[in-house]
Amino acid sequence: MEENKEVMKDQEQEQNQNQEQEQNAENEQQEENKQEIKQEAEIVEADESNILKEKILELEKQNAELKDTLLRKVAEFENFKRRNENEQINLIKYAAEPFVKNILSVYDDLERSLIHIDEPNNFESTKKGLQLVFEKFTKILESQGVKKIDAKGQPFDVHLHEALMQQPVEGVEPHTVLDVIEPGYIFKDKVIRHAKVIVSSEPASTDDNQINNE
Repeated sequence: MEENKEVMKDQEQEQNQNQEQEQNAENEQQEENKQEIKQEAEIVEADESNILKEKILELEKQNAELKDTLLRKVAEFENFKRRNENEQINLIKYAAEPFVKNILSVYDDLERSLIHIDEPNNFESTKKGLQLVFEKFTKILESQGVKKIDAKGQPFDVHLHEALMQQPVEGVEPHTVLDVIEPGYIFKDKVIRHAKVIVSSEPASTDDNQINNE
């Protein structure tokens, strides 16, 4: 009986030892698994950190390139703006150059006429020369869009004419331009000088004539 108890006790101790060994082995395995997981996590974290660093470096590189491109574009725009401003200034400054070139020939003709004006028996040639100069100058003005206002005999138009005086004239409709004191001119589609004119008025009434006669 006692022998059986000893055997059972030994078996129980052996079983406990086996369980303890199994538990220890399981604990060791769990610890190994934890270490492996930790190592893998560290590797993954390191990889992610390296990838993140690479992305940051790439973004910094792209940012530097974009900044450099932007600075170049800004510089190019400033240069373009400066050139455009200079061109506009020169365009305004020398806008009259073609017209000046055209009237230089008229100026030369007038100078030549003045040189020969005192020559004897030169009246007709001088007159003819001045007529040619006048015609040339008229053509130059017309080529630039300048046109004389045709006023005499036309109905009075406040947009084209400036009436200096009115007078009644028999057989002429009232508000008709009788004479031009100073010609007017149109530049393209703008009146740059109104024609100063004398305009016909309403004829005096019979009563007025009787009063004047009295």
